[in-house]
This record gives sequence, structure tokens and C-alpha cells, in this order.
Amino acid sequence: MATPSAGFRPDPAAIFQAMNAYQVSMALKGAVELELFTQIADGATTAPELAARMKASEKVVRVLCDFLTVTGFLSKQDGAYSLLPNTAFFLSKRSPAYMGSAVYFLTHEFQLSHFSDVAGVVRRGGALGDESVEPENPVWVEFARSMAPISAIGASAVAALTAQPGRAMKVLDIAAGPGMYGIEVAKRNPQAEVYGVDWKMVLELSVEHAHQAGVADRYHIIPGSAFEVDLGDGYDLVLLPNFLHHFDPPTNIKLLRKIREAMKPDAQLATIEFVPNDDRVSPPAPATFSFIMLANTRGGDAYTFAELVDMFQDAGFGESRAHALPPSPQTLILTAR
Repeated sequence: MATPSAGFRPDPAAIFQAMNAYQVSMALKGAVELELFTQIADGATTAPELAARMKASEKVVRVLCDFLTVTGFLSKQDGAYSLLPNTAFFLSKRSPAYMGSAVYFLTHEFQLSHFSDVAGVVRRGGALGDESVEPENPVWVEFARSMAPISAIGASAVAALTAQPGRAMKVLDIAAGPGMYGIEVAKRNPQAEVYGVDWKMVLELSVEHAHQAGVADRYHIIPGSAFEVDLGDGYDLVLLPNFLHHFDPPTNIKLLRKIREAMKPDAQLATIEFVPNDDRVSPPAPATFSFIMLANTRGGDAYTFAELVDMFQDAGFGESRAHALPPSPQTLILTAR
């Protein structure tokens, strides 16, 4: 055993806290289901007031709110609770940036099952059960519906850099999901025609969102697997959001070659990914995403910029440039055909 440094005082609190971290996720899910944060934003700030609105006992509401205060989502003073700035911005339905729905996918039984036997995952070298990318898996409808607000945050920033208002564009959106990336491009550029590729069930939601955004007449669908369907050709812009991390490099290169064949000579590829630094332990969100892919896929990973560039080049693409997408922890990589 390593010799402790001078002044070291054993403190099991951090270890104990990590062992109980699932409780934070589940408390957050419960609070979202109860619309607790929205109730506080609307002026119900004490346990009795909140209990009356939620038809629950004062004690259980107090216990939940105290737990959320200790874990950094609420503040408490003189018996009254208030939202911390980040909570108000992302977890109150009164905020246009509300993303509370994401908790339903992230704590979905399908998701949690992938982490029930991490030792087994490591021994096998990847996901133990069904991979989340299997054909027409209904979990992706839940994903698209729940994660749409998060997608919208990055999609707006991506569209600002790629939409080119005033230019007639044919846009391909690979693994469109809720459709936010393609829809944002269509909103910014009235001359853009968008073609979304995903499973048929998921594209029904994409079309619904396109109608809500007023761009349904320019939103077209290509149901099926991006690896198998005819993508068409003549694209000026290809959007590739959150897809490459599901697969190993040879599989990605195969897909990238197919995508490149569908693009015009002067077209641009826009890839959105969690991109860790070369040390693979920073920044925290992209770095820890590798573990998510370990448990969920057989060969996926969070790839560094250098690793992604190697894949693009092996597929025949040109120069790549990385762009941060704050406040999203993801990175946009723009690559010339």
C-alpha cells in the first residue's frame, strides 16, 4: 500500500458520497416529475406551500428540498427555498432553456441497465446487452423527445456557423434524432432544404418539430440506417451530430466515405461530438463520455480531435477546424470535403 503523505487524514466522505451518487439522479428525476423547480419559480417557496401544490405531506417535501439543497440545486434561508441560477436557467419550465426532460432518458431503465455490471463490461470489452444503436429501438424515440432541449442548445450555435443565409443549400442531417440541427439551419436559411436520416419512428418526431418551427415544407426524411440507405447526392452541408462515438474507427471511416460521396466538391461536413483533450481526462464532460460509450456500445468512444481528423483524412476529407459550442460541452468540427 502506498505510504500516505504527511498530514493525510483519512476521510471516507467522498467515497461514501460516490457510492450514493445514484440518489442524486433519482432525486432530480423526482423533482422534475413533481415540477418542484417550476413551483418554486412560481412563488411557492416553503415546504407547506409546496406540499399544498403537490398534494404531499410537508415532511416529505421538506426532506426532498433539503436533499436538493445539500446537493447544490436549491438554497435555503429561514425555511424558504430558492432556485440557484443554474437550476432556474435549466430546470424551471418558465425558462426557455428548460432541459429537465433529459432526466427521463438519462435515468431510463435501458440506460441504467448498461451500468449494472461494470466489471462484466470491462471483462468483455464493451456493452453486455443489446446495443442502443440496434434497428428501430424504441428507446431512441424516448431519447429524441427527452433530449430535444439539450440538442437545441448546440444546434443554434452550429447553425450560426453553417447555415449561410441567402445561399440555396441542400443539407443532409445524419442521425437526425429530434431534428434540431437541421431545423435550426432551415430556420436561419430560408433557402435550405434539409434531409433527415434516422429510424422511421424517430423521424416522425423530427417532422413534428419541423412543423412547430414552420419549416416542414423544407424538411424531408430518409428512413433507415445511415450505413444502408441511399443518402442521395449533391449536398452542400452534411450535419453529423453525436453519431461517430457509437462506433470504432474502421466503421466510422466506412460511413464517412459514403457521406463524402454524397457531397458536392465544395461542401462542408459539420461533426458534433464530445471531444476530450489528448490527455483523455479533461475537460470533465467530454472525458467521462468515454465511460458512457464503454458501457453502451461494443466499440464506441469519445474521440480526441486528432483521432477524428485521422478518420476524416482516411475517408478522403480535407482540412478540419474545431469550434467550441458554449454553453454546450461539445465541439463542432468543420471539415472540407
